[in-house]
Amino acid sequence: MKKLIYCFLLLSGLMLLVTGGGMYWGYQQIQNLANEPIQAQPEQLLTIERGTTGKKLGEFLQQQGLIKEATFFPFLLRLQPELSAVKAGTYSLNGITNLTELLQLLVSGKEAQFSIRFGDGETYQQLQQTLQNAPHLQHQLSEKSEAEIFDLLGLALDNGQTVKKLEGWIYPDTYHYVVNSTDLALLQRAVRHTQQALDNAWQGRDKDLPLSNPYEMLILASIVEKETALESERPLVAAVFINRLKRKMRLQTDPTVIYGMGDDYQGNIRKRDLEQVTAYNTYQIDGLPPTPIAMPSEASLQAVAHPATTTALYFVADGSGGHKFSNTLAEHNQAVQQYLKWLRSQKSGN
Repeated sequence: MKKLIYCFLLLSGLMLLVTGGGMYWGYQQIQNLANEPIQAQPEQLLTIERGTTGKKLGEFLQQQGLIKEATFFPFLLRLQPELSAVKAGTYSLNGITNLTELLQLLVSGKEAQFSIRFGDGETYQQLQQTLQNAPHLQHQLSEKSEAEIFDLLGLALDNGQTVKKLEGWIYPDTYHYVVNSTDLALLQRAVRHTQQALDNAWQGRDKDLPLSNPYEMLILASIVEKETALESERPLVAAVFINRLKRKMRLQTDPTVIYGMGDDYQGNIRKRDLEQVTAYNTYQIDGLPPTPIAMPSEASLQAVAHPATTTALYFVADGSGGHKFSNTLAEHNQAVQQYLKWLRSQKSGN
């Protein structure tokens, strides 16, 4: 009897030892899986569809070559349930070194971010090209006309606007988005930003401006944007145009001529271009052109809302990146001659 009991105990001990060893081995496999290195490219993306959890997730990661074997993947999630609540989305694998880090990323829901930049003073035509080249963006507007997009963006013909043009309405800034965001949603954000900036500038404007509505402010701000890249000069440039409008003088600004020329502009303005009557040639028309000529920054909107206190009516480039402002035509002509002299010296190398 004692011998039988001894054999039973010995067998039970062996079974426990085997079971314990198996459990230890399994635990080690799970730990090895959790720390398994992931070989991913810096720009590699991983898209997780809705409902991809547990065994399906492990199989998917194996298919993507991110883990070698998915057998122990469900056990890893049981051992660490906080890693199981993954969220659908597209993720960047940049900086991910092992499976645990990958699962933590998928649980966080921090999808891969991309960015697009609309530059200050860009035209709608330039902006369209930027949109077309943006990666991972759904293009819903490619086949739409400008007037159709105008309506889709919720814009309306009011406050002086008479044509459905988007020039001036897209706020220049950097916008972040995730995979499968739409170009429409992105432009809606940009338009809302412009509307808010324009409303703030109009509501807080100096009260003696010769502008009838916010749209005229947007038009003039776009001209200021194209005339100078120096933020410190914008209130002065705006003041010159405000002063000219008050005196019923033509604006006579080259950027409007260039905009009106469209594709005919090849880098310089000829005398016949200045004499050509177009809706945008402010050498030939009175007042403002019918629409903005570019996307103005908030700085340009504020410059128009609060122009500098000056009696200047003219300005010309000074050769150093800025402009020379003059009160009279005689002073302006002298400044022009100085600029032309500087240009000649640059061409001759002196």
